[in-house]
Order: sequence, then structure tokens, then C-alpha cells
Amino acid sequence: MPAYRFEALDAAGKSQTGLVEADNAKAARTQLRTRNLVPLGVTPVTAASSDGAAPRFKGRVFGATGLAVWTRQLAGLVGSGLPLERALTALADESEDQRQRELLAHLRSEVNAGSPFARALATAPREFDDVYRAVVAAGEQSGALGPVLERLATDLEERQALRGKLLGAMLYPAIVSVIALVIVIFLVTYVVPQVTSVFTSSKRALPALTVAMLAVSGFVRHWGWAVALLAAGGVGGFVLMRRNEAFRERSDASFLRLPLVGRLARGYNAARFAGTLAMLAGAGVPILKALQAAAETLGNRAMRADAMDALVQVREGAPLASALAGKKRFPGLLAMFARLGEQTGQLPVMLARAASQLAAEVQRRAMAVATILEPLLIVGMGVVVLVIVLAVLLPIIQLNTWVK
Repeated sequence: MPAYRFEALDAAGKSQTGLVEADNAKAARTQLRTRNLVPLGVTPVTAASSDGAAPRFKGRVFGATGLAVWTRQLAGLVGSGLPLERALTALADESEDQRQRELLAHLRSEVNAGSPFARALATAPREFDDVYRAVVAAGEQSGALGPVLERLATDLEERQALRGKLLGAMLYPAIVSVIALVIVIFLVTYVVPQVTSVFTSSKRALPALTVAMLAVSGFVRHWGWAVALLAAGGVGGFVLMRRNEAFRERSDASFLRLPLVGRLARGYNAARFAGTLAMLAGAGVPILKALQAAAETLGNRAMRADAMDALVQVREGAPLASALAGKKRFPGLLAMFARLGEQTGQLPVMLARAASQLAAEVQRRAMAVATILEPLLIVGMGVVVLVIVLAVLLPIIQLNTWVK
């Protein structure tokens, strides 16, 4: 049954808005009148799309955290025995976001019309990606939608927690670096010229460090804008070049070879790949389809190409462990656990353990890198400030010597 967005007046003359389900706009107005409301406008929620897709919004309705919370709530309702249509109705009624209510009303209308839940989710591809829909489809086919949604919510929460820990580990060094850069630019462009201008009128030669610092200050003040534009242009050009798939794959492969961040990127992508593959395989998705969906979740194009090549080998009859073992960009731990899973018949369990260990290793390395970077940045900033202070103080010391 289609959903309609309405605006109406109540008996007190106050404007009210909301959603109502009806066979057509006329039936929707009739429902409003039976509720003692005077309809001012009734528009279908799906009016923004002529191909049966969900209503389109300027931004995503669910964020990463919001999607995990919503999935957990839906899993709880469905797992308790509540029909899917009533669960969607309850979540729509409890939602405080108008856009979420409209999206859930659309999904509910699709389910009421007889569409499987996975097909209803496919009408909103921006909100629910291929992996999400594949897991839901497998849950519907197996008749265990509630447990599958619980597993999906857990995976989303773990993925968000890993991303949050990585960002948290790198946030402090990034903030320190930005503040240090701003302070140094201020000292070089304003403080140094103001202080040393007192001594430049003198006929005596200034110390070499002061002369060098004045040269740096002059360059930054006169050509700093050009350097900033050149850097911005370089970044913009690199971003444009990365739209080319071949260049992006080569640049991602080069990124993986970097000493510290490369290993972190390898571990993070491998953990995400293993976790997605374990979830899909555990939900009953065929291994070839699960491999393809897991490969598409990889942000690194070089590792995605390796995963797709492994998919081809598995399609030709090779074991998953052997296909992954030949890809050196994936950690050997992943192939080892895949081999154990194939030998014991517990591939999803072993892949989940591999994902857990890889995620823990990534967190450990990220914290170690952040722990090392923090004192290094502070010491580096102190050294730079010390050099600037010395460049200012040396002429003063020299002047005192002349006076004596």
C-alpha cells in the first residue's frame, strides 16, 4: 500500500504533517477526514521517482552509526516474533527524523505490496549497499531473518568501532601537527620580522641564523600564497587522476608499500574483507557471490583487484585458501584461517576469527604509531620554536656584546 505525505488542519486550526497509507490520494484524504483533519495537501512519498525507487534525499538518511542502531532495533523486533510490516511500522512511528519516517513508510509499502524485504531495500541503494541486501536476502531465504539481522548489526557496530578507534588514534597527532604549523607560520611571518627589524638598520652584520630566518620569513610572506596554491593544485590534480581506475589501482598499490600506514591499510582492508566474507558465508550466501560482495567493500583498489582475481580462481575450482595465499597483499593469517576453515568445515567461524585478530592487530599498530608520533611531534615543534627564538635572541646577545 503506497504511503502519502500530508499536511492538514486539526479542529483547533493548527497545521499537522505526517504520513498515511492508502490505496490512492483520494483514500488518503478520506482517512484524514475521518480523523477530523482538513487535508491541505497529499503527495505520494515515492513521487520523486518514477521507477519505483525510494524517495531521494539531498544526503543519506542513515549514517554509519544510525544504520547499525536501526538494524539492531529491527533485529530485536523481528527476533521477538513481530511481523516485518509491524516492525517497520513501529520503527517509523518511533523515529523523530521526518526523512527516516518517509523511507520506512516506503519500505513498509513495498513489503505490503508483496515484495521481499531485500528487494524493498534495493529501491534505496544509497542507504543499503549490496552486502547489506545480500545478507537480508539470505536471511529471508533461510527463514532466519531475525538472527541474520542481529549478525548484520554486530558487523556494522564492529566495523564502526574499528574505524572510530583508528580515527581516534590519529586525531591527536593531526591536531598537534595543524596547531604546530599555524604557530610556526605566525612566528615566521609576523614575530620574526617585527623583532629583527630593530637590528636591520644597524650597519653591523647579523648572525647567520638570523639572516637565514629572515630569508625564510621573506619567502613565506611573499611566496607563501604561491606555495599554498601549488599544493592545493597538486592535491586537486591527484584527486582528479585517481578517477582513472588504472591510476587509482597503481597509487593504492604504492600506498600499501609505505612503511607504517601501508601495513595499517593492509590490515584494515583484510579485516573488513574477512569479516564481510564470514558474515555472508554464515548467512548462507553462496561463496562466489559472497566473495564478489566482500571484494567490493574493499576501498583499496589494488587489494580489490587481488580479491577479484581470487574469485576467478575459486570459480575455476581452486580452494579459497590457495587463491588467497597467492595474493601477497593479503596477510598470510587470512589464508591460514581460510585453510583451517575449509579443512574443518567451519569456514565462516574461522574467517570471523581471522577478522577479529586482524582488527586487533590494526588497533595495536595504530595505537603504537600514535604513541610514537605524539612525543616526536612535540619535540619537533619544540626544536623549530627553539631555532626561531635563537634567531631572534642572537642579535640581542650580539648587541650586548657590542655595548660592553
